[in-house]
Amino acid sequence: MIQRFETKARMSRAVIHNGTVYLCGQVAADADADISEQTRTTLAKIDALLESVGSDRTRLLSATIYVKTMDDFAAMNAVWDAWVPEGHAPARACVQAAMARDALLVEITVTAAV
Repeated sequence: MIQRFETKARMSRAVIHNGTVYLCGQVAADADADISEQTRTTLAKIDALLESVGSDRTRLLSATIYVKTMDDFAAMNAVWDAWVPEGHAPARACVQAAMARDALLVEITVTAAV
C-alpha cells in the first residue's frame, strides 16, 4: 500500500511505502535569511513533516542537500551536525545546484523509516 500526504497536482509532501517515508524537498521558511537560518528552518520543517507521519530524525535513512554555493557548505554543515542525533547520521549527499528561486540557499530532502 502507498500512502500520500498533502498531495497536489505536482507532488505529495510525503509518501509512505513499505514502512519508509519519502519527503519532498524542503526549503527555508524565510528565503531572505542567511544560510544558517535557512538551514535551521528547513530542518524544522522536516521535523514537523516527519512527526506528522509517525517518524523522526532518529529514523533517517538518507538525505540529499542542495546548496546554492559551496561557499555556504561549512555554515550549513554546522547547523546540520547540531541537528542530527549522535549515532543516527543518514547516508548523505550534498551538491551545489541552481535553486527554484534565486533567494533560496538550501533545499533538503530526506528518506526515513516510519
